[in-house]
Amino acid sequence: MKRILIFLEDLVEDSEFLYPYLRFKEEGFEVISAGPSLREYKGKRGMSFFPDKTIKDVLHEDFDCVFVPGGYAPDRLRRSKDVLNLVKRHYEEGKLVCAVCHGPWVLISAKIVRGKRVTGFSAIKDDLENAGAQYTGEPVEVDKNLITATDPSSMLTMMKVILKKLKSQEENA
Repeated sequence: MKRILIFLEDLVEDSEFLYPYLRFKEEGFEVISAGPSLREYKGKRGMSFFPDKTIKDVLHEDFDCVFVPGGYAPDRLRRSKDVLNLVKRHYEEGKLVCAVCHGPWVLISAKIVRGKRVTGFSAIKDDLENAGAQYTGEPVEVDKNLITATDPSSMLTMMKVILKKLKSQEENA
């Protein structure tokens, strides 16, 4: 069974957390949400979320895919060395790393975007380019095991791409 890790922090874009969380579960994957502590997190649009675990309690090797939702949560997540180390190691081992909207801020701070084709919300275009990424502005961008998307409207396509990659890994295992 594939295992998915989704990060959680205050001011997460509600739909960018909830939709992939439920969609991965619908596919039969084990989904774990992780935040800095076990407490209530408020979404940007007012929803409340409770993580399954703390970030310190998860190991990157336990997961097949790491997902970073957007909103303003990534600005808080990228301040955590535990988050950055987990994302970087996950990426370096060829496992899927996915981020939507402002989520690529975490990828920038993990130093994994240099020379990669990425997309994200237009407001972080300069941040991505200054980190050495090739910003495409496409709704969804795939560069090997890095999958990025611009905003909630791109998530349907993004999830199809992620699910296809995860299922092809199962077939090749």
